[in-house]
Amino acid sequence: MKAPLQLLFIITFLGSFLRARPETDSCTSNLNLKAPTPFDTTNLHCLSVWDAQGFILRYVQTSTNIWSFILSTPDTNSYIAIGFSASGSMVGSSAIVGWVASRGASGGIKQYYLGGVTANQLETTEPLSWLILATGSTGLFPAAPNYSLTKHLDKFSTRIDYSKANNGSSQVNGNSSSQGDGNSSQGDSCDSKLNLSIPLNFDITKLNCLSVWNAQGYILRYSQTSSNIWSFILSAPNQNSYISIGFSPNGGMVGSSAIVGWISSNGAIGGMKQYYLAGYAPNQVVPDRGNLAIINNSTLITSQSSRLYMVFQLQTNQPLSRLIYAVGPNGVFPTVPSFALMQHQDKVSVTVNYATGSSVLGNSYVNLKRSHGVLNILGWGIFIIMGAIVARYFKDWDQFWFNFHASVQSLGFILGLIGVITGLILNNQLNVDFNLHKALGIIILVLACLQVMAFVARPKKESKVRKHWNLYHHNIGRIVIILAIANIFYGIHLGKEGSQWMVAYGIVLAILLSIAVIFEIGLWSKD
Repeated sequence: MKAPLQLLFIITFLGSFLRARPETDSCTSNLNLKAPTPFDTTNLHCLSVWDAQGFILRYVQTSTNIWSFILSTPDTNSYIAIGFSASGSMVGSSAIVGWVASRGASGGIKQYYLGGVTANQLETTEPLSWLILATGSTGLFPAAPNYSLTKHLDKFSTRIDYSKANNGSSQVNGNSSSQGDGNSSQGDSCDSKLNLSIPLNFDITKLNCLSVWNAQGYILRYSQTSSNIWSFILSAPNQNSYISIGFSPNGGMVGSSAIVGWISSNGAIGGMKQYYLAGYAPNQVVPDRGNLAIINNSTLITSQSSRLYMVFQLQTNQPLSRLIYAVGPNGVFPTVPSFALMQHQDKVSVTVNYATGSSVLGNSYVNLKRSHGVLNILGWGIFIIMGAIVARYFKDWDQFWFNFHASVQSLGFILGLIGVITGLILNNQLNVDFNLHKALGIIILVLACLQVMAFVARPKKESKVRKHWNLYHHNIGRIVIILAIANIFYGIHLGKEGSQWMVAYGIVLAILLSIAVIFEIGLWSKD
């Protein structure tokens, strides 16, 4: 490193190295080192650069060509490192590595070059903006005489805007991720040109493009790069949650292998991993396992214009065509050491025809879902209510009310029964976990079947048990209507069809209830 630029480093553990206080460090707390430093520590910029490992970076430009840094991390009895990279990758970077053995028995700071890079890469009036942060294996430290560095346990990189003191991009474990400026929120579509700010190792101009999940704005681009290499780019809105694409042998979650990527809204957490879905329980979703042959150094996740772009390449003659897309809960990400994956917020299963570039099952899924909703709304939510209104308020029209009531209730029951069956088929195809909605639907169907049985066993008017039968029949009918209305609104919410369905059914329901109120007032006036 030449003289015009001097980088002053203090790598401090919140433990024994500089005898700092053992409390957790943060940018909102005052820095109170008990060891002297060669520069003023009162005017340092502060950034939380790696939340998962608790890395805090403080820095200041001491003079025209001198920059001073303090890296603070929890003392995990391992080395820590900060590297400066021209591209965001490890190869070609220069790193400062510091360590303190347990109880302060030994420690040190050294500079390392990764990949034989020369020191003149740091000859600039501003340090390189790509920073690579790493933590080593517990209890393994560089030692004399060669001071060789063991492979890191975990690493992360972030891009620093020194003038604004904020995070920019990030890369994790060779699976890179970057956080854009967030100034724009342009959507992606197959009609728009793909313009990623990070170079890829395949031609992006020849990618096929599919809108695979309209409800969540998922766009899939892919191409067969060679006879046994397939390249993919999954684009989705950055909702501060993980995104996932799974390859399934049968369209179900169980048995599929998924690639999951995430970047937190502040860019401090990010990464990509393969998971194997052995079951529905969280401990059966296993990280770093799966049947996908991912090509080394091909994975990348980046955030640009408020969208995530997840890039990967698979070594296979033909990828599985049944794909499962998922979006995770807001603000919850896999973290060290387990990288456990929280249950998705929403998911969909789609079949892709790679040859024709078309999505087959996506439209079928949507049509089946809407058919399920329409049948249940008509059956349980409209006709059953109409039949109940006629039965209560048109008793004076003898024989008409009974025939109308029996006919409309039968039609409502048949439509509702078909609606429940389509719901079970939908549940079986997509492996959705809408247990409450399904349970309410089954309860409604069972109560409706009891009503049909009660109708067959209806006693004559002169019978002494007729009043008890009436009490049973009327109250069970009211319960069915109340549960049906609640489950219809809940189903519209689960289906994410938007407010139009809610408003439309709400208007129909309001009309039916208004009619019932008018007739009820008329009934009271007669009494």
